[in-house]
Amino acid sequence: MKKDNSAELLPLVDSEGNTIGCATRGECHDGSKHLHPVVHLHLFNSAGEIYLQQRPLWKDIQPGKWDTAVGGHVDYGETVETALKREVCEELGITCFTPRFLMRYHFESEREKELVNVYMAVHDGEVKPTEELDGGRFWSIDEVEEKIGKGVLTPNFEQEFRMLKDLL
Repeated sequence: MKKDNSAELLPLVDSEGNTIGCATRGECHDGSKHLHPVVHLHLFNSAGEIYLQQRPLWKDIQPGKWDTAVGGHVDYGETVETALKREVCEELGITCFTPRFLMRYHFESEREKELVNVYMAVHDGEVKPTEELDGGRFWSIDEVEEKIGKGVLTPNFEQEFRMLKDLL
C-alpha cells in the first residue's frame, strides 16, 4: 500500500511566507505545529461546477474524504507558483491552466499548521486524476453545500469553501 513520504523536506515559514528553516513532513504532521506552506487550487468548469478530489485511503490526513481539487506541500527550495504547477500536473494531469490567486490564510488542526496559498482556475478540458487520488469529479455548488457538516468533505475544504463564496 502506498503511503506519504514522512522524510520529505518542507520549508518552515513565518506568517508572511518567508522561509525560516526546514523540517520533514513527518515532523510537520506530528502535532508540533510547525508552520509550513501548501497550495490549493479550486478548479471550476464554465458551468460553475467545482471539481473535488477523493483522497486515497492511504493518506495520513483525512483519508477517503472529498477535498479541494488540488492540494499539496511546497517542497523545500521551491516557490509557491512552481509547487502549484507541479501539484496540478501530478494530481490532475493538467499542464495548461491560468491560476488566479485568491487568498492566503493559516489553517490549524490538532496535527499541523499550514500557510495555505489558495488559487482558482476555470478548465473545461480533460481532467485525468492520477494514482495520487482515488478519483474526482465536478460537483454543483448546491451538491457541495448539501454535504457540508456530514463528514463527507474535509474540514479544511468546508472552511475554505465558505471563504471562497465571498470571493467569487
